[in-house]
Amino acid sequence: MKIRNLMCRMNMQNLAALALTGLLALAPAAKAAEAVVPTSRQQVALTFAPVVKRASPAVVNVYTKRVLKQQASPLFNDPFFRQFFGEQFAGPRERVESSLGSGVIVRGNGVVITNNHVVGEADEITVILNDRREFEAKVVGKDPRSDLAVLQLQNLGDPLPALDLGDSDELEVGDMVLAIGNPFGVGQTVTSGIISALARTTVGITDFRSFIQTDAAVNPGNSGGALITSDGRLVGINTAIYSRDGGSNGIGFAIPSNMVKTVVTSILKDGKAVRAWLGASGKTITADLAKSLSLPRPMGVLIERVTAASPAARGGLQPGDIVRSVNGREVQDLEELRYMIATLPVGGTAQLGLQRDNKEQAIQISLQAPPNTPARQETVLSGQQPFSGATVANLNPALAEELGREYEEPGVIVLNLSGNSIAARLGLRPGDMILGVNETAVKSVADLQRGLGGSVKGWAVTLNRDGQTLKFQVGG
Repeated sequence: MKIRNLMCRMNMQNLAALALTGLLALAPAAKAAEAVVPTSRQQVALTFAPVVKRASPAVVNVYTKRVLKQQASPLFNDPFFRQFFGEQFAGPRERVESSLGSGVIVRGNGVVITNNHVVGEADEITVILNDRREFEAKVVGKDPRSDLAVLQLQNLGDPLPALDLGDSDELEVGDMVLAIGNPFGVGQTVTSGIISALARTTVGITDFRSFIQTDAAVNPGNSGGALITSDGRLVGINTAIYSRDGGSNGIGFAIPSNMVKTVVTSILKDGKAVRAWLGASGKTITADLAKSLSLPRPMGVLIERVTAASPAARGGLQPGDIVRSVNGREVQDLEELRYMIATLPVGGTAQLGLQRDNKEQAIQISLQAPPNTPARQETVLSGQQPFSGATVANLNPALAEELGREYEEPGVIVLNLSGNSIAARLGLRPGDMILGVNETAVKSVADLQRGLGGSVKGWAVTLNRDGQTLKFQVGG
């Protein structure tokens, strides 16, 4: 069984034949006070048609094109073949890669949310509404960590209908939902189902793993489409399925609307996704760990490290604390804690329910964006030394967030390697943390430069790679 995203790739001939129908949007609707089981045949026969009819103007099809240049055969490097076949066959050739997805208008001025994997590195993006109007779209910002992208439609006239974001935290397993998208390019398609599960954190699709699972049928082409409740609230963006053959098997996953709201708001404000930073790391309470800690059940996160001067440290969080809840909502595991913090507004607060020394207590955390200090000091190293050709930087919380890794303490990270450089040939990799060179402990780029300077016969290098310490000797 494989997890597949829902982007549909297409050739140029098929694009012209695609249905140009749009998808789904809805004016805000009040949530029913209570969920009620149907009690009569008339209630069972109720239809979702009015909801879909009001919603459809705000859901769109997203078409992308990317021009790829392919180098001709190496044989054309030979002057004989170039002379024989002509220069027109020798140069690079262009190939157009096209794909199809879905999107949702979330602002009347033409702001569209879709999946990052739908737009990818597209050179052209065309958005088609359900009334067949076409608009060029530009990428405002992308967030690969959540697989979301924000588009802005160009050259609008009148305001467009938009679908308001609901509160995905209000969902319950068993709630009826509708999935809207353009599967396989056949045109607008509406499917129904229920919320099968919430807070699915073991699905390795994005860095923030707390997905809504539904059995509403979704297929390739549904990526970026809407998941709405039966009263028309947008509560998720469809993004992936479990599938044996690429089609729907009744297990689909959607990004919760609360994460969507965080990404849209920050990208429109700052041009990039900015999420709240806790400044603490730990591990999920497993059954074995719960037993060793005499806990009644395996739930929560055991804090192992708290970064100095972080929101967690200022709020009083300590190593050994067990985080049981955030703002009254239970925390099941580490991924859910990370998701909960990431969807809270920067500048706000969070109340953490803890167990400390077998006693229950609560602390208040003031949330902030990850700071960009110490300064990154990105540096390309050169010369006759092991890191020649490597681009390195001081790791700080903001850079760690961009790279999708936990920030523990200051250090120097390898960002890039040039092609056939000394560093590349020695086997260094982007993401390696440089711990030491010879007798110098490396905590900053300045430390590294001092360790590499001077006249030495060889270098003893210590790295951290994916949590493992590696040592090697160069020269000497």
